[in-house]
This record gives sequence, structure tokens and C-alpha cells, in this order.
Amino acid sequence: MSDVDNAQSLHIIPLGGLGEIGMNLMAYEFDGKILVVDCGLTFPTPDTPGVDVIIPDIDYLRQRRDDVIGIVLTHGHEDHIGALPYIWPEIPVTIYATAFTLGLLGRKFREHRIEPPTIQVQHRQPFQCGPFNIAFIPVTHSIVDASALAIRLPIGVVVHTGDFKFDYTPVDGRPTDLYSFAKLGEEGVLCLLSDSTNVTRPGASRPERIVGPRLRELIERAEGLVVAVTFASNIQRIQQIIDAAKACGRKVILNGRSMEANVQVARELGFIQVSDADLVPVKKFDQHQRSNLVVVSTGSQGEPNSSLVRIAQGEHRDIRVLAGDMVIFSSKFIPGNERAIWTLINQLFQDGAEVIHEKDYKDIHVSGHASEEDLKLMLALTRPRFFMPMHGEPHHLHRHRQLALQMGIPAENTTVALNGDRVILDQTGFGLGEPVPHGRVFVDGKGVGDVGDIVLRDRRHLSEYGLVTVILVVEKDSGKLLDRPELLTRGVVHEDESQELLEDARIAVEQALELGPRGMDFSDDEQATANDLAVRALRRFFKKRLGRRPVVLPLVMEM
Repeated sequence: MSDVDNAQSLHIIPLGGLGEIGMNLMAYEFDGKILVVDCGLTFPTPDTPGVDVIIPDIDYLRQRRDDVIGIVLTHGHEDHIGALPYIWPEIPVTIYATAFTLGLLGRKFREHRIEPPTIQVQHRQPFQCGPFNIAFIPVTHSIVDASALAIRLPIGVVVHTGDFKFDYTPVDGRPTDLYSFAKLGEEGVLCLLSDSTNVTRPGASRPERIVGPRLRELIERAEGLVVAVTFASNIQRIQQIIDAAKACGRKVILNGRSMEANVQVARELGFIQVSDADLVPVKKFDQHQRSNLVVVSTGSQGEPNSSLVRIAQGEHRDIRVLAGDMVIFSSKFIPGNERAIWTLINQLFQDGAEVIHEKDYKDIHVSGHASEEDLKLMLALTRPRFFMPMHGEPHHLHRHRQLALQMGIPAENTTVALNGDRVILDQTGFGLGEPVPHGRVFVDGKGVGDVGDIVLRDRRHLSEYGLVTVILVVEKDSGKLLDRPELLTRGVVHEDESQELLEDARIAVEQALELGPRGMDFSDDEQATANDLAVRALRRFFKKRLGRRPVVLPLVMEM
């Protein structure tokens, strides 16, 4: 490109969602002003024990706080809006979103006791935010009211697809707006940034509507209670479950706080059609024949303490699964959650239920993301001069770039960026600027960012090897032991059955204190205290005797 510092250059700065699935946050910087698109989270893995959620590091936006002019949201999934309650106080600007997205956000904001300024936008009605002229374009996805963005700037139009697919017969009658994309293509699109999540899936995306007949077929043959499990945000899927239940003469129970809240918002906004007569409060479960009910529940990913897990374990206050019941997982096995899901399924089988899931049954779930042919169609409609894939791990992004090359976009007009990159675009091409700070921030309870890599390392260490606490009573001046060491263990050995081992450990501590620093291989420069001697002695002891490295916590009382 000509001059990366030219004022007529757009800086595209991903702070989340490129190089990973989830935690989407993209910053567009033009003429010194920054527009933030989406503000999502991701969920913890076994490598982050105890963490509730993970959000993007916005240190760069915090440094440029006065230049951030707005946050625009493409849709209401957690990986696009879930970080807002934690991040908005750092960059308190106006939030722009469609009705359903704002409806979902309202509950989050109330829970966090914040009141951000919001503006409800209408599809296809452009508005100005600083130098950015933005139009929301309706797209189909696994949540209603989803949007792509057409961002107009003096250098040209940038299309940011958000999450999308092409569904020509959506349940809510609101298909992806092919006309608007084609019109943009005629006008001339400078750059397309497109969802890469399902680029490895050949063919076209399957329509949502095919799930309905399959659900009805399953409910019709069920003899007992039916529990249909899906994501609380998938309003079209919930509508199809409700329709299938009604067709089979069953009433519906909404189970799970987010399920009830999301359906309430969707009903108020007209995105779901169900009468009060077709719904049964969960507390009235026992007042109806099990064979006359369908429970629509959250918990499809086997989340600890979720409604479905509590049902399977017999801990739900109102709902039970018995022999002869049917549980339908109308949802995807999200990578990383397979173990939890299979544990839940096995428990449901143990309860005597018939379990239906996507691994064995076709057409009970379809994806909301564009497959290969949909992605090619987006490229064909918009005909961008430049292309940058987004939303995906590196292999998704590079595969999507190859797809763009097949569609005729020159290699030099494409780029693959990762979180923290600064991609600079003008009318002549891409360039790279100085990378920006980026990373992940851990939310644990009320703490945001106070849990770091060292804390997580200690948690993993504790979970793998356990804890040994040694209590020492020593003379204040001499450091001499006044009583025998006391040992308490958690997750190392069963104390009642290991008294001989623990006695040997006490002896090892006593010998270490007698030998002193030199005898325990401390150098002359090291100031080894009784704490240090006891810790080294116990680490060596448990490593030699058990091959384990428990965390050793010394408590010294000076008398």
C-alpha cells in the first residue's frame, strides 16, 4: 500500500475472535476515532480452573479511551455481547444494537447494576457515528435479529458479516438480505470481513426449518415426558419445539432462568408466537400427566449446576426424568464440552431415558454458521476488492483465504490477521502497523483480572498434587523447635491410613531444621528461614516417597 500513516487509512484491530472461536471484539480506527464491533466472552477450559468467564484484554482501548466513539453489536450471542458488563465501564460509550440484542442486554446490565446509553437501530437505516456511516443488514443465524454491517468511509465500504448463513425459508420469515449485499457489490465493496467458523463444511448450510418435522416425529412416538434441550438464545429452535409440542397435544414448560427470560423478551418483541394457554409454569409440573408435557430446557453442554444436569442427578426441585422418558439434545456438541456432555448423556441413560443427540440422529440440529457454498455466495454477491477472514482458529482463517483465492480475489488483496495485529487498509491495499496489546482477562466471581497465570498455575498444581500444611512452633530468638511439627494434608494422602508416612515426613522436617541451611543445600547467600527449610524438606520427601509435588504451605508460630 502507499502510506500506512495516511489519514485516509482504516486500521482494523482484532482484540478477540481471530485465531480462536469466541471472544469476538474488533476495533475499526479511522481519522483518529475508534468504533468497536462486538464485545464477547469465551468460557473456561480445564486449563483455567475456577474461572467463570474469559474476556478480551482491552488495554489498547483503555489507553485510547477518549477516541472510542461507540460499540456496535451484530447479535446477542454471548461470544459477541457477554463481555460488555465488564468492559463497558472502562469505555463508557453509546451501544448500538437491534431490538432483541438490547432486550438480552437489559437483564445483564440490571444484574451488574449499570445503565449504559443504548440506541436501538433499524435494519437498512444508516446512521452516523463519528466518521463511520453504518447500516445494519439482516442475516439469518441461530439467534433472531442478527445483522451484518455495511460501514461507509471516505475510502470505501467495508462489509463486516458478523455470524451468518443463507437460509431461504427461515422460521421467523426474515431471510438474509441478499439484495442489500448484491447492491453493495454493485456499488463497490472495498473490503469484506467474513465469518470463517464453518468454512471446513462443504456444501450449503442446511435450513433451520428441517428440524421441525424431525422434532414432531420424535415427540409423537414418545410415550412419557419429553425434555428438549437447546440454547436459550435459539428462538427459532424454541419456536419449532413449541409448534411440535402443540401439534402432538402437549403443553410446554420452559426450564432454566435464561430460557424463561429470553422467551419473555422474544414474546414481547414478536419474535416467538406462543399463548399463555400452551405454557405450564415449572412449579406445576406435578399437576399434569408426564405424557402431556414437553420441557424446553437449557444445559445442552453439560454445564455444572445447569438445569438439565440437576434433572439428571435428581436434584431439580420440580422435574424428574424416569424410565420411558425421552431427552432430545437439539444442539451442537461444542468442541471442548464433549466430556461433560457425554457424562450427562450417560447419566440420563442410567435414569432410563431414551436420549436423542446429533451424533446418532440426523436433522435434530443445524448450524447457524455459513458453510463453504454460503461463504462463496457472500464473496460473489459483495465482490470485494480486498478480503480478510475473521471468527475462527488459524486453520479456519487460512482455509477461508484459500476460498477467496478460488473466487478470483488476487492473493495480494487478501490477508490473514490474528488478535493484536494492526491491519492498515487504504484504496491500494493492506499493510501492517505496530501490533497492539492484547490477551485474555479472567473473571472469577467479583474479581476481573485479579486471577493471572501464576494463580492459575497454583490452582492446577493444587488440583493435580494437593496441599500439605506444616505447622511449626519455634523459639523466637533461636528458631529452635519447641514442639513436633504438625502436618495437615488435602488431596495428597488419606491421613487416617497414612500415619506412618506422615510420621516419616515430620522426622524429615525435624532433621532439616537440625541440619540448617548448609545441610539442606542452601547457598551462603540465601537467608533460609525455618519456613524455607520445612518447605524444601517436604518437597524432597514427597517427591522421593510418592513421586508427587504437592503445594507446601508452612505456618510458623514464634514463642
